[in-house]
Amino acid sequence: MRVLALLDGTLADPDAPLIRADDLGLLRGDGIFETVLVVDGRPRELDPHLDRLARSAAMLDLPEPDRAAFERAVGLVVDNWTGGREIALKLVCTRGAEGGDGTPTGFALGVEVPAKAIGQRVDGIAAVTLERGVEPGLAERAPWLLLGAKSLSYAVNMASLREAERRGAAEVVFTTSTGSVLEGPTSTLVAARGRTLTTPPATLGVLPGTTQAALFRAAARAGWTTEVAPVQADDLYAADGVFLVSSVRKITRVHTLDGKALPDSAQLHGELADLYESEY
Repeated sequence: MRVLALLDGTLADPDAPLIRADDLGLLRGDGIFETVLVVDGRPRELDPHLDRLARSAAMLDLPEPDRAAFERAVGLVVDNWTGGREIALKLVCTRGAEGGDGTPTGFALGVEVPAKAIGQRVDGIAAVTLERGVEPGLAERAPWLLLGAKSLSYAVNMASLREAERRGAAEVVFTTSTGSVLEGPTSTLVAARGRTLTTPPATLGVLPGTTQAALFRAAARAGWTTEVAPVQADDLYAADGVFLVSSVRKITRVHTLDGKALPDSAQLHGELADLYESEY
């Protein structure tokens, strides 16, 4: 099941050609995207996703995305969906055709949430740590590297997941050259110790997570302490729980890191998953 909506307020055939061969999003990954989870017809964190889309556009010197047009496209996808109760809704905006008039290409595509992602929510995942090639302060010193932007240039992220598979794992925890934790290729890391939840700071070039923000809001209301602070990779082994959170996979526990079993966090995972769902 797929539903494709264009920014002009029309639906399109998802099996028909849409992207020009000279579109810079295709040729160079020159564009941005967001993935919104829709449950029972209700998009989750749509405003934060659209805010982040606009922030990424500014970092790439793209025209500001037409927020109203994207909201309309989201509504079209949701209203015409006849599949399961969850939709992975992708919002995409590219720089448009090479040598063109600068008009961006934009659309919203709703697809089924992969069964693999749903299974990982329940079973957890094994992950490996991989160096990302960045260091503290690099995001500020080198803004042209677009650290913290959600761009279409995901070749490195996908290569890291293939490397994880070669090592017998399903996911990656990126680290700096000095061992500070960053994030996953498509997720935000949250570590739990006692009643405190910690996520790494955006100053490291981490993409601020919409799902992580929702979890932190719910946890704070329930009396947890939440903080944005540096986390060392070695400290993850002593944590009560390590989680990779994202729109589609929600709160996913890491049960094994670099081949070493982490403390059993199944019960804690259930509590955090319930807290997250309480937001909706």
